[in-house]
Amino acid sequence: MTGQISGISPATMHFIELEEQYSAHNYHPIPVVLEKGEGIFLYDVEGKRYFDFLSGYSAVNQGHCHPRIVQALIEQSKKLTLTSRAFHSNLLGTYARYITEYFGYDKVLPMNTGVEGGETAIKLARRWGYVKKGIPDNEAVIVFAKQNFWGRTLAAISSSTDPDSYEKFGPYMPGFQLVDYNNLPELEKALQNRNVAAFMVEPIQGEAGVVVPDNGYLAGVRKLCDEYNVLFIADEIQTGLCRTGKMLACDHENVRPDILILGKALSGGTLPVSAVLADDEIMLNIHPGQHGSTYGGNPLACAVAMEALQVLKDERMAENAEMMGQLLRKHLLDLDSPHIKTIRGKGLLNAVEINHKDPNAAWELCMAMKANGLLAKPTHGDKIRFAPPLIINDQQIKESVEIIKQSIKILD
Repeated sequence: MTGQISGISPATMHFIELEEQYSAHNYHPIPVVLEKGEGIFLYDVEGKRYFDFLSGYSAVNQGHCHPRIVQALIEQSKKLTLTSRAFHSNLLGTYARYITEYFGYDKVLPMNTGVEGGETAIKLARRWGYVKKGIPDNEAVIVFAKQNFWGRTLAAISSSTDPDSYEKFGPYMPGFQLVDYNNLPELEKALQNRNVAAFMVEPIQGEAGVVVPDNGYLAGVRKLCDEYNVLFIADEIQTGLCRTGKMLACDHENVRPDILILGKALSGGTLPVSAVLADDEIMLNIHPGQHGSTYGGNPLACAVAMEALQVLKDERMAENAEMMGQLLRKHLLDLDSPHIKTIRGKGLLNAVEINHKDPNAAWELCMAMKANGLLAKPTHGDKIRFAPPLIINDQQIKESVEIIKQSIKILD
């Protein structure tokens, strides 16, 4: 299949064919082979430079290879990288105090990947439901919004409405219920079941195509969860850490979730780090032997995460994301292209919906943008996320939109 890709040099094709032969075929990447990242730019094996408009699915909010984050990683890697939780380290307590004070929670449970964070949040919620709410054993229900995406473990696909994720991977996790996103009446009906322990939701749905809810939705979720004694779990793995113009997307409505899940940019894209934050009433129901991770809370991750979080504040990345996001959407709107059906987003988490009779139009546009020096990827067929690192400036926004303008001509 790879041999049929036109316009690809032998040097690039060599690496693509290696992946094709020796790696599982569970991804369909844009045919570019990258070897270097710096700031908002990526460079391929032939030295060509690209604007990165995906940011590792928002894992690289601080920019590629941010010097302060990389320095923290290098310095700590020379001293101690892993102890496992069989022993204490000098950094776990320091990190736990730092991140809990940073976000205003009593406790943190450190993990590695975003999907592990989601699994951890669900376990915490079920445990709270049995121990504190009095739900009968093995009858706890977790409610999710349709079109959610928080990974592809068996639990994650059990809450999915995407057939690509769940078909022929069953049987599925019991105790999950789905409601329409951005629909408070339907959520309220579901929460009337006393066995519901939690509602888990992305404040803005990322993989679904940057679906932004109505103003007041998150505040409404908070109110309903309080009314029915249900935990509000915010999956801020993609929307958090300044991506949407606030430290957390929930901050746009001044709501505080009971359980907060973070990942991706928690390490600035240098290694897998995730975290689940909650207060003692929820967190202290988990006891030794009931949950854990060999790498969770390792010293290297702790050092990197603290620096990554500090960089976000020191460089005022939330404020820049808000300003540059408004500028990006304005310039995209000014294109007045008949091929752009919708432009939506908050901060620098944005998407365009392509209007074209060709179902592959979004992919073809991404290929054209790649040729012109900008990398993005379609999601759900006709939608393209535009989410550059949060350090982008106004001139770079203008240059990027010019690339998009020139590229979209292929759809004429």
